[in-house]
Parts: sequence; structure tokens; C-alpha cells
Amino acid sequence: MAEAPNFRDHLPSISDTENKRKWMYPQIIKGKLYNYREKLSYFFLLLLFSGPFIKINGEQLILLNVLERKFVFFGVIFWPQDFYLFVLAILTFVVFIVMFTAIFGRVWCGWACPQTIFMEMVFRKVENWIEGDYIQQQKLNAAPLNGEKVLKKGVKHFVFILISFFISNIFLAYIIGSDALMKIMTEPIIQHTSGFISIWVFTFVFYLVFSYVRELVCTVICPYGRLQGVLLDNQSMIVAYDYERGEPRGKVSKNTEQHLGDCIDCKLCIHVCPTGIDIRNGTQLECINCTACIDACDMVMEKTHRPTRLIGFMSEDQIKSKSSFKLSKKVYAYSVVFIILVSVLGYLLVSRSAIETTVLRAGGTLYQMRDNGTVSNLYNAELVNKTTDNVIFEMKAEDKNVTIQFIRKENSIKKGGSVKVTFFLIIPQKDIEEYKSEIEIDIFSNGKKIDEIKTNFIAPPN
Repeated sequence: MAEAPNFRDHLPSISDTENKRKWMYPQIIKGKLYNYREKLSYFFLLLLFSGPFIKINGEQLILLNVLERKFVFFGVIFWPQDFYLFVLAILTFVVFIVMFTAIFGRVWCGWACPQTIFMEMVFRKVENWIEGDYIQQQKLNAAPLNGEKVLKKGVKHFVFILISFFISNIFLAYIIGSDALMKIMTEPIIQHTSGFISIWVFTFVFYLVFSYVRELVCTVICPYGRLQGVLLDNQSMIVAYDYERGEPRGKVSKNTEQHLGDCIDCKLCIHVCPTGIDIRNGTQLECINCTACIDACDMVMEKTHRPTRLIGFMSEDQIKSKSSFKLSKKVYAYSVVFIILVSVLGYLLVSRSAIETTVLRAGGTLYQMRDNGTVSNLYNAELVNKTTDNVIFEMKAEDKNVTIQFIRKENSIKKGGSVKVTFFLIIPQKDIEEYKSEIEIDIFSNGKKIDEIKTNFIAPPN
């Protein structure tokens, strides 16, 4: 494989001569893979924009309300008491990403990452619509300041701000909820100053990312690309150049006898790359597996009457030995860990109680001896409703010899709410066999046990 010896020593977005950022003008070629990616991107955009406004069980589809510590996924509410589920879910997702990357490389970045979808399928299209194709954009940027340039640049950035403002509102709806967002939009600004400021802060951030930072998010800021160095191996399926077939590369000449590979060195794979790399140099962390180079190369191969997929999804072993694709042993290890985590997470979700109950003995108290030969302990309890419905409940001791005497009693909890109760547990002293014993309290709703909690009871043995 003919490759520049120093291609990994610098970013493709940095100019070698002027030592400053080199602006990317990727050429858009709408091949088969581009069309697939375009349809998938529009599906994700539709899902993203509609997510906050789809209601399931009275809750929006996805809510990440960090301020109120309320998280909703597909209509199911999770509270701080479910933090262990959140940690396990994040761990499961990380293992999945590791496993997926070890198999397919950075496909997530090119096909599903919001940064890529917004940049390539929204902002880039707007830019091409206003300023023209990649050649016209280069000429416009190089041209002196004139009326046409001011008009086109002004319209483009105005549209960018409008789109960023819209994205900002959707983003905030995932944080505070669509209902709270509608209040900010319809009620006087003075009543929602912090929300109004947040919308414009997010607008500025999104505008800055998609108008200036752009591919630097993928090549410099995002740490995911650097994971490829430890996750990929010779059996990983990635966007790669078949150097065994393509080298030595060179222009086609009809008048001379040539012994060249299939690569005609048209450099179209470089022109279409949104991060500016030369895929023929090998795997690079800047590659987001967007497959633009595959469409471009296939188009050239068809025009020159050669087999397609000189650039395609293939592993290093496939290129060298022309063998079929095989999964590496570490992928099987990742799969086992992933299946175990999914099984544990699934079990915990299914067995998750509707009511989260916390019972604590009242601070500063021991036991109380009563005149009727019984002993009591004082307790405080908090019950949190983790469902989307109001819950009517009843507390009972599992042991029939244990009596509950309420000082502050509640029998219902609003959806997403909590209540506190204070009560005595009373036991005949003749039934006490040890100083500290364990007592189970069951929570019932509609005759069904929905939670159980165990606590310690302190009393002198008989």
C-alpha cells in the first residue's frame, strides 16, 4: 500500500503551508449508500423532533430532567432511587458500543450520530442550496467582499440561526419537558427568564458547532474516534481501501502499456470526505465511516468498467488473504458480557417495584415498654410512587403478632409523588426472643403486594 509516511503526523483539517485551519468543501455524490444514509437520517430526525411530544401513560417518550431528577424512557419513570439501574444501563450501552465498534468500526458516527446527521443532512444541504456546490463555495469564500457575498453569507447564517433555535427548543424539551417548554413559549418572558436565556445559550452553542466547529467535533473533540486504536483489529469490518487490488495507482493512458492497479488516482475519495482524509492511507481516527468514498469510488469504477468496491466495508485480513469475514475472539467475549448485562438489567426492570419504600427507626429513640405487656419502636417511612398513576396503598406487618399503630397516616400517593408516614410497631414482649430482630412490612395496593421492606426491631428479650 503506497502511503505517505507522515500522514498520521497532522490533521487533514490543518493546512501544511499556512499552518492554520483548512476549510472543508466536501463534494456530494448521491450514490446508493448515500441514499440509504439519507433515509435513515430523516427517520432519526423525525424521531428526535417528535420524541418530546409523544405521550405514553401521560408521560413524554423520553425525558432527561436533571433539575427535578426525573427520567422517563418510553413512558416509564425513573427516579433517583433507580440510580443503580441508570448506572447498569450506561455500562450495558458502553459494552454494546465497544462490541459494535470492534465489529464494524465507527459506523455509529457516520450513520446515527446527531452531529453527523445535522451537519450533513441539514446544515450542509442548506449551505449547498444557498451558496452552490463545493466549487462555487470555494470561489465565494475566496472572492472579495461584495453584495453577492454579503447577501449569500447573511442569508445562510440567518437560516443557520433559525435552525439552531429550533433545535435548541427541542433539546430543552428533553430536559424540562414539552409542557414546560410550551409555557415558556406562550407565557410572558419575565415569568421564565432562566428558560428563555437557556434557549438562546443552546442556540448559540448549536450555531457555533454547525457553522464553524463542524468536523472538528469528530476529529478533535469527540473521544470516541480515539477508541478505535484499542478496539479495532485486523478482523474488524471498516471502510477500507483494497490496496492489494488498487496499487500501484496511476492515471489510465491508452497509448502506453501499463501495469497498474485499479485505482486511477482521481482523488475523488478525498474530495467527498467530510473530514478531508485520504482513505487510501489506511485506517485513521478521523474516518467516520460515512461511506461517501465508497459511493464515489464505485461511480469511477463503473465508468472505467472495473469491479466496484475498491473501497468498501472489509477487514484487513480480507484484504491481505482474500478470506471471508470472521469475528475475532474478543468479540465473542464482549458478546458474553453484553448478554449477561442485558439479562441482569432486564430482570431488574421487570422486578422493579411500583413503590419505593424507605423505613428508618426514629432518631434518638430506643424502645418503649407499655403497660399492657407490649414493646414498641417508633419509625418514619417515605413512600415514592414510581408509576404514572395515583396509587392507593396499605401497610401491613408480615408477622401477625406485630401491630402497626399510625401517628401520621397516608393511604394514597399521587403519580410521581411521595408521602411520609410515622408509626409504631408493637410486639408482645413474650414473643421477643432476642434484643434485635428483623421485621418485614408489606405494602399492598388493590389487594396485591407491590413492595416489601425489612427493618430492625429493638427490645429486651423475654
